[in-house]
Amino acid sequence: MNTPEPLGQAEVQRFAALAARLAENVNAVVLGKPQVVRLALTALFAQGHVLLEDVPGVGKTTLARAVAATVQGQWRRIQFTPDLLPSDVSGVTIFNQATRDFEFHPGPVFANIVIADEINRASPKTQSALLEVMEERTVTVDGVRHPVPQPFLVVATQNPVEMDGTYRLPEAQLDRFLVKLSVGYPDEAVEVEVLRGATVRSPEALAAITDTETVGEMVRMARRVHIAEPLYGYAVRLAAATRTHPQVRVGVSPRGVIALTRAACAYALIDGRGWIMPEDLKTLVEPVFAHRLLLTPEAQVRGVTAAEVLRQAVASVPVPLPSGQPAPVQR
Repeated sequence: MNTPEPLGQAEVQRFAALAARLAENVNAVVLGKPQVVRLALTALFAQGHVLLEDVPGVGKTTLARAVAATVQGQWRRIQFTPDLLPSDVSGVTIFNQATRDFEFHPGPVFANIVIADEINRASPKTQSALLEVMEERTVTVDGVRHPVPQPFLVVATQNPVEMDGTYRLPEAQLDRFLVKLSVGYPDEAVEVEVLRGATVRSPEALAAITDTETVGEMVRMARRVHIAEPLYGYAVRLAAATRTHPQVRVGVSPRGVIALTRAACAYALIDGRGWIMPEDLKTLVEPVFAHRLLLTPEAQVRGVTAAEVLRQAVASVPVPLPSGQPAPVQR
């Protein structure tokens, strides 16, 4: 197995500077949510996908559109509805009378950034049309595989309160999302600022900061971030703590551990570091792991949340010291 060449300090600084410009651009329309924006960019550089779950009107679609506008590439928006068909997402093969041959007409999923609005309003059959492309970045129609453009990011939104006429995303599809984020309500000062500029602060007004080729280079740089050997074990032990937790029915899978380390690499680079620290993993545990947990029925009845379980799991795992020896668990 070839070890990737470590990043130079100049490369790290160039990455962090461009990431800061991208974040500043998105923050111009998504006010008061710098950490949410940073996590969305982390998913972009880690080649992951983002699930935004929150109440209506807090800026889920605005965040998705702002990220798309910041990168100069193709982006498409799909409004999921109960009558949406899988072919409306992936595309369809049509017989051409002139050429006497079948031609593939790509669907809106063939873009660099795909905004899947209210994804839980579509039927499970249509939701599953995204499974293959989210994992393998190809679409199979009539037995023929078609690759989507690179880089490729799906930003899906869903409303957790209006459940009438919705279909819960299956665990297999939730596992395809690198992070699950909640925008949340703004504080008073930010909400006043939103009211003052409500007519001018829109994603359409944003200028593109970079192009898809540069984003692809940043994705490759994120793969070269150094991970110390003890941190591999630390990431695995964090996931193992969820599997043995008494209030968890299904814990985090190995795919979730891979997602955590990939996200930590991109997160560290945004911070201007060519290596990850335990704090990166601890910060990303909730957005990366929470939607991958299945709690026991008893825990759900008592109102226990995945965030509470993860806080207990993180507290139970010793943090490795620079020497490789684990630090004592704080009780």
